[in-house]
Amino acid sequence: MARKLILASHGKFASGILSSLQLICGTNQNISTLDCYLTEDFDLSTAVKEIMSKNQEEEVVVITDLFGGSVNNEFLKYIHRQNFYLVAGLNLPFLIDFVTKFELTDSLFQLIEHTLDTSKKSIQFCNQTIEQEVAEEEF
Repeated sequence: MARKLILASHGKFASGILSSLQLICGTNQNISTLDCYLTEDFDLSTAVKEIMSKNQEEEVVVITDLFGGSVNNEFLKYIHRQNFYLVAGLNLPFLIDFVTKFELTDSLFQLIEHTLDTSKKSIQFCNQTIEQEVAEEEF
């Protein structure tokens, strides 16, 4: 069974972060984006329905920008579909770690759990981190 990763966001965040990801990790044909609300006539429900219909036979991971946002909520309608995984909180450290193991793992569920745990550590308040490191060096 093939795997698909879909990055979905309000505005161009999904395609922008994919550009950064490709710069770091290279191109992967199994990753696509859904940039939402770029035009007045954009229909989120139809766009999501098309994506989900097109990928019915695949394992699908969707990463959205914002938990509780309209994009995430639309994909939540498919949460009980087999082989579908939905993650909110799209960010580059998560993507880099996830994508480098995406094709190699047997369990997407476990990979998502592990990547969420490790990527949380990448969010740092640099002033405080550096201050702590300097204080530790003085001892």
